[in-house]
Amino acid sequence: MIKTDILIIGAGPSGLFAVFEAGLLKLKCHLIDALPQPGGQCSEIYPKKPIYDIPGFPEVLAGDLVTNLMEQIKPFEPGFTLGERAQTIDKQEDGSFIVTTNKGTKHHAPVVVIAGGLGSFEPRKPPIANITDFEDKGVAYIIREPEDYRDKKVVIAGGGDSALDWAIYLADVASEVSLVHRRNDFRGALDSVEKVEELSKIGKINLITNAEVTDLKGEEGLESVVITHKDSAREKEIKETDYFIPLFGLSPKLGPIADWGLQIEKNAIKVDNAYDYQTNIPGVYAIGDVNTYPGKLKLILCGFHEAAIMCQSAYQRIFPDKKYVMKYTTVSGVSGFDGSKKEAKKEVVKSIN
Repeated sequence: MIKTDILIIGAGPSGLFAVFEAGLLKLKCHLIDALPQPGGQCSEIYPKKPIYDIPGFPEVLAGDLVTNLMEQIKPFEPGFTLGERAQTIDKQEDGSFIVTTNKGTKHHAPVVVIAGGLGSFEPRKPPIANITDFEDKGVAYIIREPEDYRDKKVVIAGGGDSALDWAIYLADVASEVSLVHRRNDFRGALDSVEKVEELSKIGKINLITNAEVTDLKGEEGLESVVITHKDSAREKEIKETDYFIPLFGLSPKLGPIADWGLQIEKNAIKVDNAYDYQTNIPGVYAIGDVNTYPGKLKLILCGFHEAAIMCQSAYQRIFPDKKYVMKYTTVSGVSGFDGSKKEAKKEVVKSIN
């Protein structure tokens, strides 16, 4: 039986940052994740994808963000159960919980935090009859290593942030980048849309709108795609390419967590955002993309905020008789997080005892 103060289900950015906030309160954390390494989607799906909305970082690769978070929480020595999925939760007589994984590993904690991101997921595939024939033979639904596309011809399909951001990034990597979108208007950030349009004007991105990829061709691997234009006056276009990457997002599923008695709304867990991001089950919280409340924004920085608020509430739940006096890390001497600062970190949390 693994015992801890806060059991975090999900080792993505929000879950990892919760370890830091809890550590400042001298609360021990243990994390469960079905993936074999920490980082969630940032590690598994797009480690080389640039992120632009992390405060203090004009641009940071998703994988580097995870590396920085792991370095930040290292002094607090969290535990990890990786490659296992949280399966069941059982409330004890004293109000604590036992969470058991699909491999039978049991975890005991007074507080459980669900930080599972989008949950388990699979890519949304376009309705192309023969697309499975070319999977791993030129068709990819996730870009893990951009250098695989160095000096190659790439066709990206999609109109959201992921399609726009990767088209911009690969414009300096691939020999040719085409972005195909079924509408004229994009769903992504305005700044990204403007960058794509600028790159299109100078010939670095072949922008094809009001059109769809409807067929794939090739003998032993992908050789070309068929693009059907919605304007009936134009004929179908055959474009040679080495890779076709449809980026239509992910189809998320909560998995076993959906059967835990939590209030679910549109595949997300309802929480009380007026106070502490607690669910309808006292002692069980949800932070990051997995939760929902009025005005919710699915941004990593919002998950960080939710983690900080949640930890304050968790501390009061674990130690109801102790008074916590908040101190900022800057005024408490915790300006760095290497080994030489461990004693300073101990001082910052003395005020809570």
